[in-house]
Amino acid sequence: MVAVPYALERKLLFFGAFTGANVLRHDPPDRYVFNYRASYAEETDAVVRYLVKLRRIPIKQIAVFAQQDTYGDSGFAGVSKAVRALGVSDAAIVRLNYKRNTVDVDDAINQLKLQKPPIKAVVMVATYRAAAKFIEKTHDLFPGMLYTNVSFVGSTALADELMLLGPRYASGVIVTQVVPRFPVIRVRFSNTKMPWQIFPGEARIRVA
Repeated sequence: MVAVPYALERKLLFFGAFTGANVLRHDPPDRYVFNYRASYAEETDAVVRYLVKLRRIPIKQIAVFAQQDTYGDSGFAGVSKAVRALGVSDAAIVRLNYKRNTVDVDDAINQLKLQKPPIKAVVMVATYRAAAKFIEKTHDLFPGMLYTNVSFVGSTALADELMLLGPRYASGVIVTQVVPRFPVIRVRFSNTKMPWQIFPGEARIRVA
């Protein structure tokens, strides 16, 4: 990401990037970088805690389906953190990989089939087409499987892809969301001589 070094070198504020990647989240933090949204690691950390504490799924029956790059690594790091916090070694986490810019999920599925006891939930750090292909090919093999994905997947894009397969494929799919929508600002134009004023929920702008 070239924008960050550019901003840091010139002491410019870098605020609210779309990505949740770790490249923007150094320790100690970069002086001029401010993240508005949660990281992918924070999303997967939260979802593992949800699966274990609320859905009562044992850690050994949770796997990670992740893109084989820094995006996937970021999400996997969150799973590792959550597992360690729950008192379990992260060495036991099953990671199912697929190559970036592909929907080649067969190796991941073959690895999934080998797991004993069987996996009950998959934390996905994937793009929507790869995620949909993985769900399509495992849905009937593992009845009742829970699938989660981080916000980057795009909940609408994933839902649309799954609905093309049939409504049943959307069952048991969870997509984490990290920020609320920004409030809609309504703009009211006026030809009067009044100076512009800002009101709650709207902006009034004088047009010369």
